[in-house]
Amino acid sequence: MTPVPDADWRLFRGDGVPQDVTLPPAPPWRRFTPERRLRPELPYVIAPEHADVVNAALHLRRPLLVTGPAGTGKSSLARAVAHELRLGELLRWSVNSRSTVKDALYQYDAIGRLRETTLSRDRGEREPSIGSFIRLGPLGTALVPSVTPRCLLIDEMDKGDVDLPNDLLTVFEEGFFDIPELTRLPEEMADVEVQTHDHRGAVRVYQGLVQCSEFPVVVITSNGERDFPPAFLRRCIRLDLPVPDEQRLRTIVAAHLGEEALREADDLIDAFLRRRAPGELATDQLLNAVFLRAGGVDLDADGLLDAVLHQLTGAL
Repeated sequence: MTPVPDADWRLFRGDGVPQDVTLPPAPPWRRFTPERRLRPELPYVIAPEHADVVNAALHLRRPLLVTGPAGTGKSSLARAVAHELRLGELLRWSVNSRSTVKDALYQYDAIGRLRETTLSRDRGEREPSIGSFIRLGPLGTALVPSVTPRCLLIDEMDKGDVDLPNDLLTVFEEGFFDIPELTRLPEEMADVEVQTHDHRGAVRVYQGLVQCSEFPVVVITSNGERDFPPAFLRRCIRLDLPVPDEQRLRTIVAAHLGEEALREADDLIDAFLRRRAPGELATDQLLNAVFLRAGGVDLDADGLLDAVLHQLTGAL
């Protein structure tokens, strides 16, 4: 990265005068390209003992439950696994308080089907197939039979309803689910094409049953906001990612921004370690600071470092 004079980094001046500017290249982790869906933009740094836990989950065909403070790389781990094992585009289910297992399995647009069926009848045309109004969700798509398993990230499971983990038990244990709207169809209509979550096209579902041939690689993340029931935990392999120590921080900075940026980052790493407490700073905040420093930005000016290394907990 070529440093620029400090004055040149200010694109916005706050003086109300319009100007033509060219945005500089974004940090590597903030570049959005089609290729990013299939492979991570950055290398994933993981300790050997933590990689062994991932391998145990792969061998046992069990979901991997990844916990740890914000910024320890929980979600990025799923993308790294999908990339290294060539499992295709990562499927992602971001959990919130309204999330249900049914929505993660499939969605049925009954109103859209009624509208299109009525229009087709009025025009004297053939009614559209019910499969045109069914789309598999990320979990449902992960369970579609395939030669190699898909990789599914269930992100921030602890933000979901308290019953959500128990609702997943049958799917995790049996590896299949039914689509009731299709199981009720007569035999001559039992073979239906439905859409997938990743827009790869249609897949055939017979008699409403979707059953995997290889259990998907499932990575579940949690920020530890609440506990999970024992029955759910029994079906998972647990991995707790700790906050990186100084040596691992240096390895991460070098892997993401290069050795040259690392050589100029000693004081930033020291400042990060002094300010950090579990849950209060994330590793990507350090990367942000090093990236700005490598671009010629004076982080000591007017509290800019405080803005970049701001605490993640407590009152704003």
